[in-house]
Amino acid sequence: MNISLKGRTALVGGSSGGIGKAIAQQLAESGASVTLMSRSADKLKNIIAGLPTHQGQKHRFLVVDFTNFKNYKEIIENFFEVNSVDILVNNTQGPSAGSALEKTTADYQEAFDLLFKTVVLTTELALKNMMKNKWGRIINVASVSVKEPLSYLALSNSIRAAVVTWAKSLSNDVGPYHITVNNILTGYFDTDRIAQLNAKKAEQMGVPQSEVRKEMEFKVPLKRIGDPKEYGYLATFLASENAAFITGTNIPIDGGLLKSL
Repeated sequence: MNISLKGRTALVGGSSGGIGKAIAQQLAESGASVTLMSRSADKLKNIIAGLPTHQGQKHRFLVVDFTNFKNYKEIIENFFEVNSVDILVNNTQGPSAGSALEKTTADYQEAFDLLFKTVVLTTELALKNMMKNKWGRIINVASVSVKEPLSYLALSNSIRAAVVTWAKSLSNDVGPYHITVNNILTGYFDTDRIAQLNAKKAEQMGVPQSEVRKEMEFKVPLKRIGDPKEYGYLATFLASENAAFITGTNIPIDGGLLKSL
């Protein structure tokens, strides 16, 4: 399928590496002008230098820290005062791993600010012009753990589930404006985040990290960990005209294979 996003603008969170970077790269390959967001200006500059511009794209970046909501709010509000986007990809780093017994109410508040408040705020700001233009795509990078909670990801399980249900509610409200809202429930992909979680799990189990990865690969139907590029393909499809009738959905993806909805 040939997807053209020429003339479209996109804002992609957490795009200095992993899944966010892969999404930004594929959106740009399809013709979109992309604004990247993350904490590392150096990484963002390097990524932008490699993004295609053969369709007249103009790429830029915002240096933000999603863990500092007050500062993030100021930066993102200033951005939307003079800019608008057609495609919004809500993606941040994950909160710290740990069981429900290990986490405190303060931990949940921090995770709420990181995973929920940033998403709702950014979406609220992006929607103003999307509704005016009667077109938009909102894609939330979530986790398969909202369907099958993982005991060592209590914060992520809880707050991402709130994002998913909020997004479903929102999809009904903005659908008449030709704006779609979808959640991608991320499974196992070859990212630094997965490596960090595997290292923690291996330490807790007292086994080599390679054994944890092998067990993870076994659980995936294709018996391999997904390539972030494959994730980028899915996100780009959801950002296109071809996905006009897909909204309010939770799309699990694991090892490059879409699971049943």
